Amino acid sequence: MYAVAACVLAMAMSDGRAGEAQEGILSTVDHLVYAVPDLQAGIDHIDKVLGVRATPGGQHPGVGTRNALVSLGSATYLEIIGPDPDQPSPAQSRTFGIDSLKAPKLVTWAAKSSSLESLVREAASHGITFGPVGAGSRRTPGGTLLQWRYTSPRTVIADGLVPFFIDWGTTPHPASMAAKGATLVGLRAEHPDADRVRETLKQLGLDLPVTTGPNPALIASVQGPRGTIELR
Repeated sequence: MYAVAACVLAMAMSDGRAGEAQEGILSTVDHLVYAVPDLQAGIDHIDKVLGVRATPGGQHPGVGTRNALVSLGSATYLEIIGPDPDQPSPAQSRTFGIDSLKAPKLVTWAAKSSSLESLVREAASHGITFGPVGAGSRRTPGGTLLQWRYTSPRTVIADGLVPFFIDWGTTPHPASMAAKGATLVGLRAEHPDADRVRETLKQLGLDLPVTTGPNPALIASVQGPRGTIELR
């Protein structure tokens, strides 16, 4: 009896620590990047499996992409991003490997930061290279101009399991204008070299759970009208 009780207590403590770790990592998530070869098909798929119809986001001028958004919390969202048929092919390849995608994929995530230059310098001291801090903008279908600063998403670290970082400044957060009804309840990853990825994340102060798996994968648990689904 006591052994069983001790076992139950240990499991509860373990679950508690796991829950605290998930709360910690989820609080740092700005958005998840769900890249798709066809934007409309991606919107339809998320609507079918999650039960939430994504809000049209807007064009990314000059880079050949367009997005749609689903809010996952007050300051967290799912970005469905794909080729924009109304733009000419860009001079360089589209971000997030979109040009070579055969199927939708959760390719990476963006983490919140308000001190990008300091973050980049600190990361460099640990041998982690983010590249230069840049700026982006787009207009929503309603005409609101969104502006942000970020570390380049073209710099891919640990197959996208290490996030890029973003700062929206005084711009309204996109989650506030996105379709409601879903919540991010879990985020984890798999990688053949899990120890190395965990160490890189640790140096950035990110406690994303990473387990050993045959292929790199970012895995999000999202709760919506159709229950809890897993995106990867």
